[in-house]
Amino acid sequence: MVSLLTPNKALETLAGNVQARRLALGLTQVGLSSRSGVPLSTLRKFEQTGAASIEVLCKLLMVVGGLEDVVEASAPKQSDFTTIDEVLKADGKPKRKHGWRS
Repeated sequence: MVSLLTPNKALETLAGNVQARRLALGLTQVGLSSRSGVPLSTLRKFEQTGAASIEVLCKLLMVVGGLEDVVEASAPKQSDFTTIDEVLKADGKPKRKHGWRS
């Protein structure tokens, strides 16, 4: 899949989202730093540039919310098809997931 989102733009967006969540909660940078265990200088650098480790991002999201969403978004998606032939042969009807006899 081709994405038009560059890694740098994604980092900037993540930083902006975390900052917006922090402000919506009424937290200062000092407050978020102390609650998350992330050094204040690291938090400031993250909010300005988006540069941070995954551990730092997880610690911040644990406080401001959204950690579960990020973990869920990174889960692999299951495909119903393994080949193009299966796609072409599919009739579009949902497959039965439950038995019909007792």
